Amino acid sequence: MLDHFLLNVLLLLAIYSLFIYIFNKVMRKWLKVEKKKVFSYTHVNHKHKKIDWMIRITFLLLIIISTTINIMRMQKGLEKLWFLETYVILFIFIIVTETARALMERKYAENRNDYKFTIVQLVFISVLLFLTYSTNFFWLV
Repeated sequence: MLDHFLLNVLLLLAIYSLFIYIFNKVMRKWLKVEKKKVFSYTHVNHKHKKIDWMIRITFLLLIIISTTINIMRMQKGLEKLWFLETYVILFIFIIVTETARALMERKYAENRNDYKFTIVQLVFISVLLFLTYSTNFFWLV
């Protein structure tokens, strides 16, 4: 049972990674955008770095507070609040950070297509994550 589950998770991650890789490759060629390092932590400028850290700290505090609230609710026999679940907050975090990146790229980046790529990538990944979750991980898990 556990082997079947792990195999399905690995298959899902492999397919997901392949979709994102192909999508990024095609969109980068089409929009003529430079490839950034994998898992890079780059900012457009110092202002973007400050904003990004403010967003990160805010969401970290939000995760701590929301987890505490949901644990307290469960101890009282109440249901957890779905909008305070960690995965929901992380999804919103991704949207907010990438939107901030797109706004900073639009305003300050040398290549005018950088922000377009960021927005299109954000929409693609959001749709893929939503489909994955709403279909119960494409019925694999």
